[in-house]
Amino acid sequence: MNIKRNYQYLLSDLTSLKGVGIKTTNLLKKKKINNIFDLLWKLPKSYTDRSLSSKIKDLKIGENQTISIIPKKYSFPRIRNLPNKVLCSDETGEIECIFFNGYEGYIKKILPLGKEIIVSGKIGFFRNKYQITNPKYVSEDSTLIKQKHNTYSLTEGISEKVYNKIINQIIEKLPQLDEWHSNSIMEKFQNISWNDAIKELHKPENIGNYTKIFYQRLAFDEIFSTFLVNSEIRKKIKKKKKVSKIINLIKQNEIISKLNFSLTNDQLTVLNEINNDLCHSTKMFRLLQGDVGSGKTIVSLLAAFNSVSSGFQVALMAPTEILARQHYELAKKIFPQKFNIELISGKFNYKEKKNILTNLAKNNIDIIFGTHAIFQKKVIFNKLGLIIIDEQHKFGVNQRKKLSDKGGKDCDVLLMTATPIPRTLTMTMYGDMDLSIIKEKPKSRKPIKTYSKLESKIDDVIKFIQNEIEADNQIFWVCPLIEESKKIDHSSSVKKFEYLKKIFPNQVALLHGKTTSQEKEDILNGFLNKDFKILVSTTIIEVGIDFPNANVIVIENANKFGLSQLHQLRGRVGRGNKSSTCILMFKSNLSENAKKRIDILKKSNDGFLISEEDMKIRGFGDVLGFKQSGIKNFKLADPIHNSDLFLLAEREIKRIENSNENIKRFKPLIKLYDRADIINDIA
Repeated sequence: MNIKRNYQYLLSDLTSLKGVGIKTTNLLKKKKINNIFDLLWKLPKSYTDRSLSSKIKDLKIGENQTISIIPKKYSFPRIRNLPNKVLCSDETGEIECIFFNGYEGYIKKILPLGKEIIVSGKIGFFRNKYQITNPKYVSEDSTLIKQKHNTYSLTEGISEKVYNKIINQIIEKLPQLDEWHSNSIMEKFQNISWNDAIKELHKPENIGNYTKIFYQRLAFDEIFSTFLVNSEIRKKIKKKKKVSKIINLIKQNEIISKLNFSLTNDQLTVLNEINNDLCHSTKMFRLLQGDVGSGKTIVSLLAAFNSVSSGFQVALMAPTEILARQHYELAKKIFPQKFNIELISGKFNYKEKKNILTNLAKNNIDIIFGTHAIFQKKVIFNKLGLIIIDEQHKFGVNQRKKLSDKGGKDCDVLLMTATPIPRTLTMTMYGDMDLSIIKEKPKSRKPIKTYSKLESKIDDVIKFIQNEIEADNQIFWVCPLIEESKKIDHSSSVKKFEYLKKIFPNQVALLHGKTTSQEKEDILNGFLNKDFKILVSTTIIEVGIDFPNANVIVIENANKFGLSQLHQLRGRVGRGNKSSTCILMFKSNLSENAKKRIDILKKSNDGFLISEEDMKIRGFGDVLGFKQSGIKNFKLADPIHNSDLFLLAEREIKRIENSNENIKRFKPLIKLYDRADIINDIA
């Protein structure tokens, strides 16, 4: 019978468990198992059915089996490193129990001569005799033979027997928690309680039953707890009142009319959403998500223009200095001369930097462009009204919250990412933010033609490249590795650089992860200025930068990349008004998944569709950037298989928000799923 405990029991230290001392606790903590609740998610990977007892003559070599035997003779050699042996038998034959590093006294205790003993373990065969080496279970208790025992992925130093004892102890003492979900939600999960769902999860016969109602209930708890925290953060941000910005649409439209291209419907829609936020009395905290080449930058710069026109300063942060410079040059080109626009660079000397910082503090600078350095403590703004961060899709929830707080009460925040993210992931990763999406590409952007080519056909690729160079075009050539590797048969960027520069003298440059920051800036600027025609690179060129004259990208060992990363790399070309080409090179022996990835990329330029397909093929934890997102910490929930639960959680959150429901009853849920550091003031 379960004792009425509250959720705090589940957050107790592991030493509160019987038989768990400091040594075992430290071993578990190495596996990030810090409390009783964490142990509940150490799920069995399989189970041993000990109800199927065998006779020695019927044993199967290599399988885990259970037998009832009688120990007959000990063999304890005095020579080091030789194993201790116990010869045992039943009415059908003999078997040796082998122990490495086992003490005589211990072995005699568990395998007393002449007594019937139940032994379980993996069956071996050596010198015409069956063997069990280091048996997993040895007991005089005949009830063992009727049990099913879970098999776990073991932490080094802890036996399976100990694991099972610990888990069984926790299951027996599981607290009966008050239900946190509404009646309508519980009906969808056949009213199974959290307690009962956990018990079902650990039953041997339920291993891998991901469609069962108990599994769905627990996966929903994970998703819902994340959404709940995001909702609370959203509310806190919205509670902060600010001075509303005044948007002058006439001035804005004058800027738009002078552009040498027309804005798409998506761009106009998103610009309107951002303007509404800027005009509102609560802080904007918005993610602008758009595929590569969809035109996010111009939308963000128009938001910057409107903020400055309303009397505020703007800071735009980019991941690299060259990208920050590109944004700076575009702003200088399209904004009125009366705007004071500055770029802060690592190349500037102390005097130049000090002068910029002084002018920022005095409100003599309207917009500043730079890398993460523009948010250092020594950088003080006079009247910061908008923070724009480009290509920062790996920012975590805590980092975003600190960023929102840093800007001050009147500062709006706009994050941008060119990584298309499936909706289920967007709801989870960016649920604390409002979302704007640009899917439509500018009409001037032509689809990138994508081809696949065997490595053995490289001569055909070289001929194609020669024609492109003669037409004054530029080429990216991407390789997975920097140098040749004997272990991994990927193309090396260094080797390819040497190969290509013999064919195209003085036309090839090399860029990779070992290139210094200064060299990287110089090489990229040289490519931008058309000082050379081919840039051989590793994947470090995948984010952000515009090279309008580069219209061909060759990607070697394309089968080694995920779909999302291939799409990001492909997005480095097709930025101008010329037709562009992506050539995916591969070896002949492709896996089925590699064939799928290449076929999808050849058929589609839609980053959102590609991202969905990537997630189906590889799993959400491996999709570009998501490993760092924290979402991989989900124990059970999966955006692919549980998309219906994500939508259900979204609907339930909206219902709670609209009814202004008190979330006090969800406190155990939030605390258990370790989100309490973000919202720690629930009564």
